[in-house]
Amino acid sequence: MPTSPHPALVAGAGAVITGAASGIGLAAATACARLGMTVVMADLPGEALESARTAVTEAAAGRGRVLAAPTDVSSFEQVEQLRDVARSEFGVPALLMNNAGIGLNPGGVAADLAAWKRLMEVNFWGVAHGVHAFVPGMAAAGKPGLVINTGSKQGITGPPGNPAYNVSKAALKMLTEQLAHELRNIPGCQVTAHLLIPGYTFTGLTRRGEKPPAAWTPEQVVEFMMAGVAAGDFYILCPDNDVDRATDAKRIAWAAGDVAENRPALSRWHPDWKAAFEDYMRAD
Repeated sequence: MPTSPHPALVAGAGAVITGAASGIGLAAATACARLGMTVVMADLPGEALESARTAVTEAAAGRGRVLAAPTDVSSFEQVEQLRDVARSEFGVPALLMNNAGIGLNPGGVAADLAAWKRLMEVNFWGVAHGVHAFVPGMAAAGKPGLVINTGSKQGITGPPGNPAYNVSKAALKMLTEQLAHELRNIPGCQVTAHLLIPGYTFTGLTRRGEKPPAAWTPEQVVEFMMAGVAAGDFYILCPDNDVDRATDAKRIAWAAGDVAENRPALSRWHPDWKAAFEDYMRAD
């Protein structure tokens, strides 16, 4: 994207993006570098990160500087080191995008405790580490800033199949909501928090062969994200080529109704409520 209407995303500003070696993180790094920002790309050390840095540098065509910072976000010490790298390059970032995540599936609620812990360490604690390391300085800087955390629809509607992933993204949603509330109540703070909620996206977590027709590309998600932050949206709820916004909204409202109407947990998938849910989705 050659220009951005958001005041934080301007040439010369700094961006820190985790999970930047592939997928949405890579697309976001490319978009920011093309805006002329200095981009610190954080991901696990290895060839993938260096190849991504090279690709973003080429795509930027001299408009923005790009650095690779090997980082395991599950380690707070490494995230603090990432903050120090950013400070040495541009001080306080205008954009912090906590995007790193893993799609590990440990199985059921009581299965594979070690895998549950690993998933939570990356998907939830990795974001919390980024918030703790970067946000106090961003909030105190008195400049426009963005914190974008990558969530998931699975953390809102909770479909059966990977409870650990759902729990990690549900916790991330609540963390980001609380952060948004706190930031808007700090006098003089110009930093806002946003929850990116991708739809079906052809990323490193989902990539299998050619892109399915139903999936969006990471670049489409980032374009939608940029428009969302420019509009001031907190919930950046992305559609895809199969599910539109209206369908997502009805599914989310039904999930909230489980509590409000005292239905069984995850009633959308309960055999006694299957017909009622289908009727609800068909109704105007």
